[in-house]
Amino acid sequence: MSSSMVSVVACMSAVCENGAKKDFFGFSKYNCKVGVGNKKKMRCVLAKFQYSKTCNGLSFCNSCLVSNGFCSVDGRRSGHPGCWKSKFSGSAQQGGIRATAVPPVMEGEGTSKKPPTKKRRVVVTGMDVITPNGQDPDVFYENLLQGISGISEIESFDCSQFPTRIAGEIKSLSTAGWIAPKLSKQMDKFMLYALTAGKKALLDGGITEDVMKELNKARCGVLVGSGMGGVKVLSDAIESLRISYKKMNPFCIPFATTNMGSALLAMDLGWMGPTYSISTACATSNFCILSAANHIIKGEADMMLSGGSEAVIEPVGLGGFVACRALSQRNNEPTKASRPWDSNRDGFVMGEGAGVLLLEELEHAKRRGATIYAEFLGGSFTCDAHHMTEPHPEGAGVILCIEKALAQSGVSREDVNYINAHGTSTPAGDLKEYQAIVHCFGQNPELRVNSTKSMIGHMLGAAGAVEAVATIQAIRTGWVHPNINLDNPDEGVDTNLLVGSKKERLDIKVAISNSFGFGGHNSSILFAPYKEIYQ
Repeated sequence: MSSSMVSVVACMSAVCENGAKKDFFGFSKYNCKVGVGNKKKMRCVLAKFQYSKTCNGLSFCNSCLVSNGFCSVDGRRSGHPGCWKSKFSGSAQQGGIRATAVPPVMEGEGTSKKPPTKKRRVVVTGMDVITPNGQDPDVFYENLLQGISGISEIESFDCSQFPTRIAGEIKSLSTAGWIAPKLSKQMDKFMLYALTAGKKALLDGGITEDVMKELNKARCGVLVGSGMGGVKVLSDAIESLRISYKKMNPFCIPFATTNMGSALLAMDLGWMGPTYSISTACATSNFCILSAANHIIKGEADMMLSGGSEAVIEPVGLGGFVACRALSQRNNEPTKASRPWDSNRDGFVMGEGAGVLLLEELEHAKRRGATIYAEFLGGSFTCDAHHMTEPHPEGAGVILCIEKALAQSGVSREDVNYINAHGTSTPAGDLKEYQAIVHCFGQNPELRVNSTKSMIGHMLGAAGAVEAVATIQAIRTGWVHPNINLDNPDEGVDTNLLVGSKKERLDIKVAISNSFGFGGHNSSILFAPYKEIYQ
């Protein structure tokens, strides 16, 4: 049988006529002899489609992978529209194999329906942040409410030769009691931020040593991502390599990878559930939070630490974004540099830090008497599929993301009255997001929109998690923070939709936090006040 014939990627087992069980992974596994009249059939079900293999004929669906390009996933090769009722030609026919598509096995056909199951609800029971204007959720949010900016001159290295010399830089961080001193000297800062914020979020959630002993650690996981990982560790390693490889930090590779923050946190805690990281640029944190929540909803975990961490205020990080011409150069007025929706902006401001949420299954949280800060309702991801750095000109990906998030969460758009926007202080990004919000929610007089980045800058992979904490704090306190530096709004922007220069009272029904990243990654996640019976 020719090796150029169909290759089925994965399947269940099959039974030949003689009763022998065969692996249904490839033709080489079959003992069935090919020949005219030899009609030995095997069947399996893969991804709700029916495959029927005969020794002189093969039926499959249009999602099969086929060698030599006779049938592609979209069915546009070899003249088969959609692959249905189509046949192989060329070498496949020469080998005596003819393939025709068969309709998919419909849901419930030949099987008894499963009884409906109650959806597992996800709540937030702990959180922490490490940001330029506060390293405690309450201090952080109080500074936001007062309109206090954390943007300042960079002090960690000499940046006098750079056109941008300001950032949302963390001036100091104590890891005492959280990370072993020897390890803290070797780690990249993004890992220090992740581990410290993660352990503080646990403490905030009431996970004491005694509570930890009672947890089923196989059902606890960590999903804290990073957009760029260990930039300083890798940069230092490259400098050491200029002298000799013997000078390199032996941990430079693992400490540079984006997953190591989650991994080390899980090791410290002994948590053996779903643990990994996601890196989708500036949308990283939202992807991690939604994915972590889905592990709980699907019953794979009861508790997840999730969020993001970033530390790229280093020469290579600053230089890279300067080369992109993306950064503000308002060096003489650092606190006024980040200006979402303001026509006098000149770029975004880099930030660094971490945000971590403790997500927990509702009944699990109630059994241990946890304080519930808010409920996580759901969210969505989409991709612009347009450009590496520029948003879709019509905001199609963002609109789709918001609408899918509402549908997935079962939330009416009328119930959304607060949006913590991505709002980075770039003309294209700010306006496209604003237009998408107006498209999705209309001129809802109750809707209020703000951008946390006006005060802490853009924390890249950590932005979504820190802004999720700000969103939850808005729900808890009943106050939404101002948009600072909004002096001359962009043309076409209705300031009645945006929070002004002072904090505002708001009884939040449902809140959305948006994050979008290079590569066209879009994400929207929803939070609401916890109610015993959510309507």
